Amino acid sequence: MPTSVIRLVRFTGRLLPHLAAVATLVSVFLVLIVLTDGAASGLAAWLTILGVGAALAMWWGRRRTWPARLVPFLPVIVTAALTATVCVPTVPTARHYPRALPFVTTQHWSLATGSRVAVYHYPPATPGARHPVPLVYLNGGPVRGISVLDHRFLQLLARQGYDVYTYEQAGGGRSDLLPMGQYTISRSVRDLGAFIDRVDKGKVDVLGFSSGGAVLTRALADPGVAARVHRAIIAEPGPMDGPTARITGHKGRSSARGLAPAMTGPRSTHVPRYAVAFGLMRLGLLTPDTGLVGQAEGDNAFTAADLGGDTASAYCARDAHRIPVEDSANNFSFSPAASLRIQQTVKDSPSIAGQLRRSRTPAMLMIAECSSQVRQWETTVLADDPAIRRTQYMPGVGHHMWNGLDGNDDRAAAVITAFLQGGPAPLPNYPSRDEIPAFLHDRK
Repeated sequence: MPTSVIRLVRFTGRLLPHLAAVATLVSVFLVLIVLTDGAASGLAAWLTILGVGAALAMWWGRRRTWPARLVPFLPVIVTAALTATVCVPTVPTARHYPRALPFVTTQHWSLATGSRVAVYHYPPATPGARHPVPLVYLNGGPVRGISVLDHRFLQLLARQGYDVYTYEQAGGGRSDLLPMGQYTISRSVRDLGAFIDRVDKGKVDVLGFSSGGAVLTRALADPGVAARVHRAIIAEPGPMDGPTARITGHKGRSSARGLAPAMTGPRSTHVPRYAVAFGLMRLGLLTPDTGLVGQAEGDNAFTAADLGGDTASAYCARDAHRIPVEDSANNFSFSPAASLRIQQTVKDSPSIAGQLRRSRTPAMLMIAECSSQVRQWETTVLADDPAIRRTQYMPGVGHHMWNGLDGNDDRAAAVITAFLQGGPAPLPNYPSRDEIPAFLHDRK
């Protein structure tokens, strides 16, 4: 056997135990991160693993000569360097809010609930055709800034005579953060009621999209908040309560997820600290209030590219290679921890079906052909809310129904306008309540 091969084999034999030691220490570090919930930015776990590793290295080298005693410390040093990257922030730990948008004034309103939210107002561009009832928009997320794409759609509604108000829900966008324990779906509903009161123009129409649709659905089941709503449009809603959230089923027609080119741009999940924090939070191994990464730091770190295939899943498969840019880097904002916290409170909440069946607020449900939502999340709302007067199944669009492609904004606006003004529906009323079983069976 050649000498070079023998040396390589010997070197590998010496190296493998050290690599195994590093892998073991890193694994123990991650376990400690979970057990301590990331206490002190991960330093509690880091100092523990450093102390344990040093003690083991001393024991391992106790019978060696002095220079050789240092060799067992090499895995400890490597581990300390690797795991330190999980403990050191790479973005500011105080919240850096997105810059002001150039086309609309950002106001900040303090609500009676204690939330301080960023507010945007688009008055009707044509005063002569002004719709008498203000329209409030609840964006999706949850706890996500309102995208530029959504702002453009709201401007379209304002040009059609609507007095449009919208706000970024507490913790999202330019709105102030809340203590993590205060992010609940019930708080979101109370904030909606307080916001309508702050508008101070009587009853309002409300358009709720995605998780905003779930907030609106729960608001309709709350008599105190529902009394402030003139008409409700529930667009592509998320699950409305715990029993609904636990429903498994199919989604709409094929989306662009897995077909669209990968999103470009920096990702926080390429940084060890945030990859560990967001990954363990998503797995439920770290709480949203983890000591590893604070809420403000997590918001600063998270980028649009971190959404990965979630953005593509909001579009039909046929649109995979022409997905529009939904937002600018300066405007994008998403709070992963607060979002997970609110989603968990939905999963933990009891059924609201009984309260929703007593709703009397006229409502409309909008469903996308290529929806990325579980169909039963949508049809459960239709089945339980007797005040839903029409359902509009939107062909040719995914979850983000107003997306700037092929006149989709105009079609969505036409559906919304027809309902709010009591006009005939542009599309068939489909599915009706009686058609829900066939709709699900046909996997529409």
